Amino acid sequence: MDVKKVVIASDHAGFKAKEFAKECLVKLGFEIEDLGTNSKDVSVDYPDFANILSNKISEKNGIYGVLICGTGIGISVAANRHANVRCALCHDVTTARLSRQHNDANVLCFGARIVGRATIEDMINIFFATPFAGGRHQNRIDKLGSCYVG
Repeated sequence: MDVKKVVIASDHAGFKAKEFAKECLVKLGFEIEDLGTNSKDVSVDYPDFANILSNKISEKNGIYGVLICGTGIGISVAANRHANVRCALCHDVTTARLSRQHNDANVLCFGARIVGRATIEDMINIFFATPFAGGRHQNRIDKLGSCYVG
C-alpha cells in the first residue's frame, strides 16, 4: 500500500484514542492531518467529523483515513454514506487485515470504548501494511459503486 498521508478524526468520545492513534501513525512514518475534534470535554456530533473526513477521502485518490467514536458504529455508518469511502469498523487485527485484503477499505474505524491501546496499535499496523488482494474481490468492490445513491 503506497500511503503517505492519513487523515484522522473523532468525536469527543474518541478524542483520547485519536491522540494515541496519531502517535502510532507517526511511528509508521505517515503525514497526519487531524480533522478534529480538539477536545474530549466538548460534546460534538460524530456525523460532522465523519463527513469532513469522508469528503477528503472522496476528493483525492490515495488518501486513507482513521475514524473513532465511542463504539465506532455511528461514525462508520456516517462515513459509508459517501461515494468512494469504504470505512471498516474493526475490533481486532483479523478484521483490520481482512478489511484491507478483501474490501480494499480506505478508512479504518474503531470504538474507543471497545478496544484498548494495544489493539489500536496492532490494528493500525496491520491495516496499513496489508495490500488489497484484488482478484475475485475486485468485482465485489466494483459493485459497491453501484450501491451508492447519493
